[in-house]
Amino acid sequence: MNRILVVIITFLSISIYAQNDEQTLKNIYKQSLTNGQSYAWLDYLSNTIGGRLSGSQNAALAVKYTKNELEKLGLDKVWLQPVMVPKWVRGTKEMAYFETELGIKKVNICALGGSVATPNGGTKAKVLEVATFEDLAGLGEAKVKGKIVFINRALQADLINTFEAYGGCSSERYSGASVAAKYGAVGTIVRSLSSKQDDYPHTGSMGYGDLPVSQRIPSAAISTNDAVALSEALKDNPNLEFYFEQSCQQFDDVLSHNVIGEITGSEFPNEYMIVGGHLDSWDLGDGSHDDGAGVVQSIEVLRLLKESGIKPKRSIRVVLFMNEENGLRGGRKYAEVAAEKGENHIFALESDSGGFTPRGFSFDCSEVNLAQIEQWRSLFKPYLIHFFEKGYSGADIGPLKNDNIVLAGLRPDSQRYFDHHHAANDTFDAVNKRELELGAATMTSLVYLFDKYGVNQVKNIPQIKD
Repeated sequence: MNRILVVIITFLSISIYAQNDEQTLKNIYKQSLTNGQSYAWLDYLSNTIGGRLSGSQNAALAVKYTKNELEKLGLDKVWLQPVMVPKWVRGTKEMAYFETELGIKKVNICALGGSVATPNGGTKAKVLEVATFEDLAGLGEAKVKGKIVFINRALQADLINTFEAYGGCSSERYSGASVAAKYGAVGTIVRSLSSKQDDYPHTGSMGYGDLPVSQRIPSAAISTNDAVALSEALKDNPNLEFYFEQSCQQFDDVLSHNVIGEITGSEFPNEYMIVGGHLDSWDLGDGSHDDGAGVVQSIEVLRLLKESGIKPKRSIRVVLFMNEENGLRGGRKYAEVAAEKGENHIFALESDSGGFTPRGFSFDCSEVNLAQIEQWRSLFKPYLIHFFEKGYSGADIGPLKNDNIVLAGLRPDSQRYFDHHHAANDTFDAVNKRELELGAATMTSLVYLFDKYGVNQVKNIPQIKD
């Protein structure tokens, strides 16, 4: 009789927990979709401030704006965390063309972030087309010296996960100039890492490694349409010449800040959970998807917790990281300070994959914590969010990784992300209000569950069944 009573009490306890969590998530989604603030914040960040390249005046304005908005939420603490960041300036608009029998064909390019400028008067030379570093090595110095290397590697179209396709050819963009320079090239032109055929060149970070300054060569991205045109022209005339000009400059590091706000935990104030995105962006568009969306969604998490009447047990911080795009200085600084202070971070969630419809999360954590997370899948099912898998979390929270913390990344639908990524069309009009708000609610729901149940406590978590 006693065993039957225990079973009944356990079943009722599970049902009550499940119903409470279902109702809480329902309230969170309702608040975000009917009374959300993320879209209005993004409007100001994108349309009033604009692109926020590290070290720029716009980046400083974004720090000031988001700090003020966090203070308006009535959080327990809001502060700026100093961090030194690189300052790279694009300069005047880039220009490029190649010569054909029919005349001059102008093409759309943009300097890659961190590149040196072309010499005064620009760079003009014959072109060698390759797809990979192996192709380049096969040509050798004798064929490469004195030429412009055109790296024409498209994103692999049959990969459903477009981030996997992007990762498959990002090394050529980042290291293309340093590798080509060692073979005597005078410049590199890299096909934009975009899944769309259009006229927008996509910038991104590049580096020279240990290459001496005197040996560094300029590097630019070319739009996908113009990459196709250049490739076709080279088939007709392998000896055609390409010209490009850019005036970018690298300056000394400057002072900037991470922006941090906190709700102090009511029961476990020394257990920290963070949610964040990166405040900087590239300078061609206004950085709405990358990563204005993640910034405003992260701020909205704390607002939604307060609006929903949730009083967190653990201290929850929003961290708006500076300099993810061309240095990761903000993420490293936050982790460095946290380690110096001996802070116990148990959970970190990052949004840096655009403001599209949320599909779920990827988790970098132990198997025991993944088992706990799997129990929550059914709570997200009504919102058509089913992707819960182990995998990459995010660049800015990566430095916090240890054996105990749970790292998570919001995973929106990725099919259109690289249409806009690092390009001039990464603008506010490309973000859908409802999709952005669904993402904010989804993040808040996961934060709520981890705050309520903690980590590494699977035995104490009631089983929630479909």
